[in-house]
Amino acid sequence: MKLKVLFVTVAIVFISIFLALRPFQTLFNTPFLATGASNKFRGSELISVVGAVGPESLAFDPNGGGPYTGVSDGRILKWHGKDIGWIEFAVTSPHYLTRRNDCEGSHDPGLEHVCGRPLGLRFDEKTGNLYIADAYYGLLMVGPSGGSAVQLASHVNGNPFRFTNDLDVDHESGAVYFTDSSARFQRRQFLSTIISGDKTGRLMKYSLETKQVTVLLHGLSLPNGITLSKDGSFLLISETTACRILRFWLRTSKAGTTEVFSQLPGFPDNIRRSPSGDFWVALHSKRGKILEWILSISLVGDALVRLLPINIEQFYSYLVRWRGNDAMALRLSEEGEVLEVLEDIGGKVLRFVSEVVEINGSLWIGSVVMPFVGFFKL
Repeated sequence: MKLKVLFVTVAIVFISIFLALRPFQTLFNTPFLATGASNKFRGSELISVVGAVGPESLAFDPNGGGPYTGVSDGRILKWHGKDIGWIEFAVTSPHYLTRRNDCEGSHDPGLEHVCGRPLGLRFDEKTGNLYIADAYYGLLMVGPSGGSAVQLASHVNGNPFRFTNDLDVDHESGAVYFTDSSARFQRRQFLSTIISGDKTGRLMKYSLETKQVTVLLHGLSLPNGITLSKDGSFLLISETTACRILRFWLRTSKAGTTEVFSQLPGFPDNIRRSPSGDFWVALHSKRGKILEWILSISLVGDALVRLLPINIEQFYSYLVRWRGNDAMALRLSEEGEVLEVLEDIGGKVLRFVSEVVEINGSLWIGSVVMPFVGFFKL
């Protein structure tokens, strides 16, 4: 009897993860295409990240230099053009210099807590300082010349951050808004965060004046990407497990309130404001029917995470290498309407998009899984 239950459990997880990568609709050759969708992402150029993987977030300095990106071994790299390529700019771990032989080039999630794992990146336009959300070391900052990042915050109310994910900087006040995706799981357990239905994520604010961290929202389902509106009146937060974007009002009579900004067909990662004030949302993958069922019954997902005798994240990484995955990004209006959908159906060129940044009429495309950055001319 126990073997039968174990078999069924493993089968459910296998199907769930498989359909997260290759949704139910795609199995019947009817891929999701929203209004205005196109397969244009297939025309993207790929820029390899040599010696590491997972350039999740992309940022440009106040002089237009870059992009800068954080990768799997804890380094932040700067792109200097095709002739020079990527050059190390900074590191996030205080142990990196003494453990460089172990860290440099590492793809091993088991070393992330030692080497660091930089995720969200943002520059302060006034100072040129780069702010970093490191999954294990919290909120960090490094000056315009790079080097070893300085830790600004790692705790709130005496409790450590577990999964610092993304951030944005208010260039007027200097406040830094950031997400901590879970108080229970760390980044290397991200799939467990989703399958278990974990709702311990938080939105927080760091004050440069007081050096204090304030919790603005809690009880979120893997809060991920974050961005300020053009006028600074609200924040948008990607709530990954719930497949939606939340709007948190900072100003106006709605200040302090939250509402659903947009419901999405898949799992959103980072969200970035375009020069015109619209928003680009990167979808890591679409949402399969079996996984949707598991997420709708929290007891099922939580039981799978607790009882399954295999490493779910490691199993997922094998599937990533084996299967393709539709790449998708949506452009949303300031009211949450879908204005444009860019795809690479079947993942022929791009896969597992984590961020889309628009600059100078082009899109730079990150991926927390793949060993390259995408470049697409609009």
